[in-house]
Amino acid sequence: MDNNQCYLCGSADLYNRPGSVRDNKNISLLECNNCSLVFLTSFDHIMDNAYSDGIMHNDDIGDGNTLSVNELIKIAAEDDKRRFDQFKNIIKGKDILDFGCGIGGFILAIVTVFKKQWAPITVPIYAILEGALLGGISFMYNSLYDGIVTNAIFLTVGILLSLLIAYRSGIIKPTENFKLGIFAATGGIAIVYLVNFIMGFFGSSMGIMQIDNASPLSIGFSIVVVIIAALNLVLDFDFIEEGAENGAPKYMEWYGAFGLLVTLIWLYLEILRLLAKLNSRR
Repeated sequence: MDNNQCYLCGSADLYNRPGSVRDNKNISLLECNNCSLVFLTSFDHIMDNAYSDGIMHNDDIGDGNTLSVNELIKIAAEDDKRRFDQFKNIIKGKDILDFGCGIGGFILAIVTVFKKQWAPITVPIYAILEGALLGGISFMYNSLYDGIVTNAIFLTVGILLSLLIAYRSGIIKPTENFKLGIFAATGGIAIVYLVNFIMGFFGSSMGIMQIDNASPLSIGFSIVVVIIAALNLVLDFDFIEEGAENGAPKYMEWYGAFGLLVTLIWLYLEILRLLAKLNSRR
């Protein structure tokens, strides 16, 4: 019997993921756009002897001899150890990185917002902490998908330069309606982030925020976020230019650089998330 709805949440909003079952190429993979569960299009092939007769039990030599249960357990244990050894250096000290750089950077950001005159001191420290945090995050992403960080950096720099040229040439003009639209869209995205953050305390998360969710809805959401993050750069350019024209205090130069830095970090992370989702389709 073919599956036409998710057997976990009951949703009929399904996405056909690339790939198929190794033993039966006629059976493909489905992903629920609602809860992100991945399952097979059909379970009819699963019988009492389905796995004992499958080629997954044949040895690597290919002589047709079936491996014993103990041999399979040994192979699985060796593979688990290989995976742990591969990622143990990535997760080592992660709590220190998250707290020292992530939480520390967040506190400094709040202080900078409410104490703008402290920006010449807080902004350089914030940049150092966020640089360390981004280094760790980038390393984890690159361990999953080789080369993804380089692509994200080039795209971030390319978007920055393109929008700077568009702003300076007058192609994009930050009118009041433009600013209001970007502010509203950014606020909406912030609410989504907040909901996902709260869900994390309960061991859950929104499907559209998961980097292995390659559904059209999830990818579409990431594209929208990247666009909004990029357009926030225009607001940063306008803020810096207005400050220079109005003779703002010296510390506002640092505050303007802080706003630009925050936007670039956001843009880079969202580009990384988008590229990871696209790579997970392969």
